[in-house]
Amino acid sequence: MPRPQRIEYENAFYHIMNRGRGQQMIFHGEKFHQAFLETLNEVHTRFGCIIHAYCLMGNHYHLLLETPNANLSRIMRHINGVYTQRYNRLKKTDGSLFRGRFKAILVDKDEYIMQLSRYIHRNPIDMKRPLVSDLVDYPWSSYPAYINKSKTPNWLYREFTYEILVHKNKYRAYKHFVDNEIDDEIKKLYGKKNLPSIIGAKPFKKWVYEKVLINEESEEKIRIIKQNVPMEKIVNQVSIYYNLDSKLITQRAAGRKSELVPRKIAMYLCQELSGKYLREIAQYFNLKQIGSVSYHTSMIRKKRRNFKSFGRNIDKLLDLINENVT
Repeated sequence: MPRPQRIEYENAFYHIMNRGRGQQMIFHGEKFHQAFLETLNEVHTRFGCIIHAYCLMGNHYHLLLETPNANLSRIMRHINGVYTQRYNRLKKTDGSLFRGRFKAILVDKDEYIMQLSRYIHRNPIDMKRPLVSDLVDYPWSSYPAYINKSKTPNWLYREFTYEILVHKNKYRAYKHFVDNEIDDEIKKLYGKKNLPSIIGAKPFKKWVYEKVLINEESEEKIRIIKQNVPMEKIVNQVSIYYNLDSKLITQRAAGRKSELVPRKIAMYLCQELSGKYLREIAQYFNLKQIGSVSYHTSMIRKKRRNFKSFGRNIDKLLDLINENVT
């Protein structure tokens, strides 16, 4: 299954993360931190990137970015590529520094920007062995600047966050906000093994699905919006659409030719959307051989390509999954 594409559009907000290869340290002191901060200054100047928050940890970093010019990939190519070059010069080494593809989570700014700003800034203390007892003492994040305890870089934009606070004393209000623990929803989202591609309320996700990803195939849109839909929820939507008992979809029929079309469609959607291995899909649908899954799903895929009316039914099912599966 192909990995979801980057979602890029004008004025999008992202939470960006990347780690060192093999968990190696990517910051070894002030010179390294300053080299990374210089790259942030460059992407702000050259590519119009707006940096709302940052936190540089030992083996990884967090950024909260806005892209007025819909150019996230170009921005991140500069940040990771140029910092790797600077790191290698300072460390007198060579080779790749980061473990691979950076993680970019598209953020619903109206609902989640404050929670993610707090999440990013609390990194130095929300760990098994906190790096500091007071966040203001950690110099390699934007938090001290947010509470007016350090000089603010000209490329750090705090005003959007302050406007959300709506408080006369913005520094005290932000400190009070960050001092509170992270919301349970954010803890749950970031506690998952596979992080989501989008964090947002339902209307925001619906807007991305219908307006931003308008030229993408429906399967790709669901992979981006939902990420690993549980198989039981896929089967439930198929059973509703075809007015069938879900047991008829998951139970194996006698003889290959007698397999119901909705059952085959459910297998296909599970292969496309659930993130499960073929053996797991075969087990869920009570099939003895993994090859049976491949056979049935290839037939559905071929029929989807060749018959427009059949393809429209698949699209309607995918729309239902997008609407009803949380």
